[in-house]
Amino acid sequence: MNTELLLMETAAGPVCGTIRPPGSKSMTNRAVLLAALARGTSELTGLLDSDDTRLMRDALVRLGVVIDGELSEGTLRVVGCGGPFPARSSELFCGNSGTTLRFLVAALAFSGGRHRLYGVPRMHQRPVGDLVESLQQLGVEIECETPGGCPPVLIVSSGVGQSLQAKEIPVRSEASSQFLSALLMAAPMARAPLTFRVAGPLVSRPYIEMTLRMMSRFGFEVGRPGVDVFTVAPGGYGATRMEIEPDASAASYFLAAAAITGGSVTVGGIGRESLQGDVEFCRLLEQMGCHVQLHSDRICVQGSPEGGRLRGIECDMSRCSDTAQTLAVVALFADGATTIRGIAHNRVKETDRIGNLATELRRLGATVEELDDGLRIVPGPLRAATVNTWDDHRMAMSLALVGLVVDGVRIRNPECVGKTFPDYFQVLDQLVKTGCADSAGDQGD
Repeated sequence: MNTELLLMETAAGPVCGTIRPPGSKSMTNRAVLLAALARGTSELTGLLDSDDTRLMRDALVRLGVVIDGELSEGTLRVVGCGGPFPARSSELFCGNSGTTLRFLVAALAFSGGRHRLYGVPRMHQRPVGDLVESLQQLGVEIECETPGGCPPVLIVSSGVGQSLQAKEIPVRSEASSQFLSALLMAAPMARAPLTFRVAGPLVSRPYIEMTLRMMSRFGFEVGRPGVDVFTVAPGGYGATRMEIEPDASAASYFLAAAAITGGSVTVGGIGRESLQGDVEFCRLLEQMGCHVQLHSDRICVQGSPEGGRLRGIECDMSRCSDTAQTLAVVALFADGATTIRGIAHNRVKETDRIGNLATELRRLGATVEELDDGLRIVPGPLRAATVNTWDDHRMAMSLALVGLVVDGVRIRNPECVGKTFPDYFQVLDQLVKTGCADSAGDQGD
């Protein structure tokens, strides 16, 4: 692969086949952290091997957690600390991994010690101030070193709860649900009961449900006495065995490939019982005219069945915002405009996933209006272009799909997909070359 520029090869016909994406990044980083905090040894399988998950694994090892196995093999054996981490001082590089930095900020504040967490320049532009403010209300000495409440983050803590009485903490999570997830996962280390109350909007709500269900898998139940109110009593986690689901966000690219080429793709390992909110993406494809079958263990999408056309839709993607770029690409192939709302927080992700996405969609021939919380996309004649990825894995993976249909689409810096899906282009190429003639199709539940 050209490490600077990748010319996409158009598909010879409809994209068809069956695929199982790599493990979920969100589940992997939660599972490894929870296993590190638990009593006993946990066996984790199906893990994602990527930049983000390696950053989490390496940071935990630096904190004194014993981890055996290789992410490249999808399996880790984690010897939990049963509470606070052994290391009382650390400098932790978190790259551009929001889950790594934000989850560890809370865990280290509750664990105690002197710790500094930092990352790449873009990470130092991504907000963490709301999480820091919640921890300050718990008596933690913690500060952001970059104006605007951004990393690096310096923590000086003796743990949470020595003199703390039961307390209610407001948590602002309109920039990221990771702030609330981070507090919930760390809170069992406190020495007093805590209540977290969501203050204002809560984005990406399904990720909170994922967090709660994974905490339960490790033996800890969070109370829910009211809407967006969470109570955590002192306690801890127990070791477990857990298999990580395939990544639903990654699945969206292959389902979208079926949608825009009139093909048929089945994604195995995830279905209607998934812990991941991004499964909702397939329902949006259904609204656009695809035929969707959502089974217990797989998702099947047929694009533009019986020669039909995709149609533009209006949708709120606040529950599945990591797939907004994928839907925006599908919108290029629809009749009529598509309006995506509910994703204002996407501006502070790995890149500005509203403004920069609009730039690249226009480069490909669309008319795009930026909204306060999303985009309005009007398809136009598509054309060859070299698109920028803005060092964002999701920009690269979604925009590359246009090249399956349009000649001359080039992807700049394709290797940025290493953040969550290092072999994405090879997997996509293999699926494209399968061809519908070789696909057996779906045979029901």
